[in-house]
Amino acid sequence: MSLSVGYLLPTRERIVAGEHGTGPILALADHAEAVGIDSVWIGDSLLAKPRHEPLALLAAIAGRTKRVKMGTAVLLPMLRNPVLLAHQAATIDRIAEGRLILGLGIARDIPAIRREFQAAGVPFEKRIGTMMEQVRLCRALWAGGKVDWDGRWTVRDAELAPRPCTPGGPPLWGGGAAAGALRRAGRDFDGWFPSGPGGPEDWGACWAQVTAHAGAAGRDPGSVTGAAYVTVAVNDDSAAAEAELNAYLEGYYLRPAAEIRGQQHCFGGNPDEVAAWLGRFAAAGASHLCVRFTGSDDARQMEELVKIRDAIG
Repeated sequence: MSLSVGYLLPTRERIVAGEHGTGPILALADHAEAVGIDSVWIGDSLLAKPRHEPLALLAAIAGRTKRVKMGTAVLLPMLRNPVLLAHQAATIDRIAEGRLILGLGIARDIPAIRREFQAAGVPFEKRIGTMMEQVRLCRALWAGGKVDWDGRWTVRDAELAPRPCTPGGPPLWGGGAAAGALRRAGRDFDGWFPSGPGGPEDWGACWAQVTAHAGAAGRDPGSVTGAAYVTVAVNDDSAAAEAELNAYLEGYYLRPAAEIRGQQHCFGGNPDEVAAWLGRFAAAGASHLCVRFTGSDDARQMEELVKIRDAIG
């Protein structure tokens, strides 16, 4: 199985640094395509972790690239009306000519995210049921033809256009590693896209459960993409890489690095060590890795990621 690698565009990091322009982010997407990165990704937050709106930025990237895939890592669909989301995603997928992937998540239960849901007028406690109904409604709209829907939303005699370039709509990858998330990934989603906890072997154990759930639901387990969102610090000095990773996590989350490292797939080391660590995900069954780097030299990091992918491959 070949391994694809994606690069998380630093939208949040740029906002934290006081850089609100979109030109540099779009230029990074151009560079990703030029050097052979397989995909670029953008995170999502309204107010909890301010950053560029991902769908708007992906539309801009779709219009100026030809090969690189693009996705959300991860989108919080509950904060959006699903009819509008289906329309936006279908249009972006047309611009991208089928290169869009929607990674979906339910958000962590922390005060800032609860306030974000409150600001959007969305009940936090019912977010999983809300997301799954959104998935079903979006797919009904993407299928073409008239749609009638009775649920959290009421849709009557509606037909969405344009239809997505991808038949049935862009791939939907579900995040999370709890038992319910693994079940949903195998039963309902096109891919599994967690950010942790643990390392490659923990990912592999959960992946076995995802594929088992897919088989139990009558699906071909091979039709589900195994992916992972990982945070990596690369430095020729392994100790310096570890220090850089810890500083990044504490600055980003304002919590102890050890706590975050226990919750997310994180690693710091020299290029060979990083390649070996990522290779263990591939050996466990991952076919797509979205990498968030901790350094500031984005162009060099992308080139390093291509070398690592080729070494693993």
